[in-house]
Amino acid sequence: MTHNGKMRAVIKPERSPGLEMASVDIPRIGLHDALIKVKATSICGTDLHIFKWDPWARAHINPPIVVGHEFCGEVVEIGQEVTQVKVGDFVSAESHITCQTCAQCRTGNGHICKNTKIIGVGRDGCWAEYIAMPEYNLWLNPPDMPVEIASLQENFGNAVHTAFATDVTARKVLVSGCGPVGLMTIAVCKAAGARQIFATDISPYRLRLALRMGAHFAYNVSETDPVREIMALTDGEGVDVLLEMSGAGSALDQGFKALRDGGEAALLGLAPAAIGFDLNNHIIFKGATVYGIVGRRLWQTWYQMRGLLRSGAVDLTPLITHRFALDDYQEALRVMQSGQSGKVIMFPDGIANKEE
Repeated sequence: MTHNGKMRAVIKPERSPGLEMASVDIPRIGLHDALIKVKATSICGTDLHIFKWDPWARAHINPPIVVGHEFCGEVVEIGQEVTQVKVGDFVSAESHITCQTCAQCRTGNGHICKNTKIIGVGRDGCWAEYIAMPEYNLWLNPPDMPVEIASLQENFGNAVHTAFATDVTARKVLVSGCGPVGLMTIAVCKAAGARQIFATDISPYRLRLALRMGAHFAYNVSETDPVREIMALTDGEGVDVLLEMSGAGSALDQGFKALRDGGEAALLGLAPAAIGFDLNNHIIFKGATVYGIVGRRLWQTWYQMRGLLRSGAVDLTPLITHRFALDDYQEALRVMQSGQSGKVIMFPDGIANKEE
């Protein structure tokens, strides 16, 4: 092992709210692993769950653990049997480490592998100077890709998977929830040629970003009844497709009310707990088709992402609103929680490259 010694990492030290910066061992790699020096890492809603120590986090996290699962970096060491990457490669990573041998993995459904280990959740993550990853989970980036964009591709994959679960081309689409994934989903729908894109949220800041990313109409649900507005603009038909990104019970209720009979819904947002839902009227009598979305299709979604980014069909740059040194993770989390941000990026080496 050439890269031994200690590194800085943000960890969940114990079963309680909060995180802390710690000095931990640089991870060791196996025969099929690579060691990556993290260049940039981004904050996800999952990280907020872990920070707050809510019921989901309490059920899934076993401290101590290094947190974080969205990143890019440079390969600095490879295991003896690694063939897919080499030292010096610029990579991002799929955060879901699957077994590749179960029935789901063998039938093209690795994104729902029951043996999945997620970095920053089930094993050490990337809010650190270094991370070890299986070579299978690494994705080669163009050398000139901005590190901010490269770091959020994993999260972008959630948006691509959700939008492409149905055919949104030339159709009326409602994206409910304009957090970063919702905003990226809007951009994908625009690139795919959606006829009308409606967006809902409670943050004026994020609704402005929704319009910038391609929404035709954006409604603050604390001030406006979006169902009434959508019905008025669709000749009383409603939307063809609901893409639900918030997990809020009220958003699900409004979304399905706005969905036309025979419409399709793709649901990514995680509810904080069990919620009440009008199954009869929202799904059964409506003849609706509903898709549950988890992770990214391996590796179909990643190739779709590559196409959208390299062609210029989707530009994620406006979504990146804040940059922090990893040492300032507390402030970065505060900004992310405020609703006054798009995507928040952190840099283990500081923010000398802030203006990239």
